[in-house]
Amino acid sequence: MTSVVEVKLPRSIVRRLYSEAEKKGMSLEEYLLELVLQNLDPSERAREYIMAADELLKQAREELDKGDIRQAAEKAWGAAALSIKAYAEWRDHKKLTSHGELWKYKDLIAERLGGWVRDAWMYANSMHTCFYEGWCSKKDVSTAIKFIEKLVNNVKKEIAK
Repeated sequence: MTSVVEVKLPRSIVRRLYSEAEKKGMSLEEYLLELVLQNLDPSERAREYIMAADELLKQAREELDKGDIRQAAEKAWGAAALSIKAYAEWRDHKKLTSHGELWKYKDLIAERLGGWVRDAWMYANSMHTCFYEGWCSKKDVSTAIKFIEKLVNNVKKEIAK
């Protein structure tokens, strides 16, 4: 079971956090994680990213079980994005800060781990769209989670070497 901690902040701060996250094209969770991890060395940041990706994947499954397709989709997308970031930090000590950089870097991972990485990335991006548009089905999200899980697990294995 995922543990969730509730933090109460003034509404104005929460609005600002959401606004800043949106400007960067990030979920609130991803934005907060970036703030917390910004001063770590790349190896530590890679480990934190992949642990957070694993946690988001678990949350995606829980949201899907509860029937919240949109939240499940967004959590799945976040897990994939953090996996790409983790690999970049671990392998090349490179900090990825935009969606464009994630898209480019997934090609390097695909060259190293296999073409299936592109499939996982495409599924992940469809989940990002699903969150905003709400077009996907429970089956779509379930399938995407399986592809994204492979990405998370493979990156986790690489980082553990």
